[in-house]
Amino acid sequence: MPNAGLCSCWGGRVLPLLLVYVCYLLLGATIFQLLERQAEAQSRYHFQLEKLRFLENYTCLDQWALEQFVQVIMEAWVKGVNPKGNSTNPSNWDFGSSFFFAGTVVTTIGYGNLAPSTEAGQVFCVFYALLGIPLNVIFLNHLGTGLRAHLATIERWEDRPRRSQVLQVLGLALFLTLGTLVILIFPPMVFSHVEGWSFSEGFYFAFITLSTIGFGDYVVGTDPSKHYISVYRSLAAIWILLGLAWLALILPLGPLLLHRCCQLWLLSLRQGCGAKEAPGRRPRGSSTAARGVQVTPQDFPISKRGLGS
Repeated sequence: MPNAGLCSCWGGRVLPLLLVYVCYLLLGATIFQLLERQAEAQSRYHFQLEKLRFLENYTCLDQWALEQFVQVIMEAWVKGVNPKGNSTNPSNWDFGSSFFFAGTVVTTIGYGNLAPSTEAGQVFCVFYALLGIPLNVIFLNHLGTGLRAHLATIERWEDRPRRSQVLQVLGLALFLTLGTLVILIFPPMVFSHVEGWSFSEGFYFAFITLSTIGFGDYVVGTDPSKHYISVYRSLAAIWILLGLAWLALILPLGPLLLHRCCQLWLLSLRQGCGAKEAPGRRPRGSSTAARGVQVTPQDFPISKRGLGS
């Protein structure tokens, strides 16, 4: 019955997976709370203390005026205007920054530090995302498929000599390692140098970006005290697209490489065991059980009279 099949599927697969999923979320919530809540309390206390000191130093201001000024700063920040610096800060909507924003829209990263503030811009962003997100998915799929086509020979390696198999696996591992260095190691080093971050912060930004989480706490090209080249954010957008394509390639190839390595390891073990058993092997015709024939008492019928004689 369909209902019985649905209940068995729910109880056998969906329910355990749901429990694991909920437990994973609860675990993450607990750890994040333990790690971040104290730091948030300290930041909140420090901010309130700085406001009180500011009012003590500038007695012409009252609490209401200061709160209004803070509100203006918050509104400017929400609209993508960095309150640091002055009006000569570079625009958030020049072509390079706009190209970077368009890349974050179609890749669904959405840092949150910049968004359209006009009604026309918001409406255009909706329709632009409706077409751009599927186009981005199709592009990444085709790009990943094209890259995997050059590595398709690994699927037909069983008939090749063992040396060729080992070289093929080593070549694939080297390819994945170099690609990981180019996509996940070198760019964080560049971002760390240009933005003044530590390497861990640069790697954190790279991972949060390429995983399309996009918190927005670290974004390239937003410090008004630095002078960036005009194509800096455009190059960052191109890196994002290439990085997503790279992830689309290695996600299926990673398990395949692990599977091939396990096969080579098992093959080596079997050959080693066969080499050890070869000197003590019996002749081919000396044992009936060795040929896979099971001997039972019924194969030799003996009468009771024969036993008694």
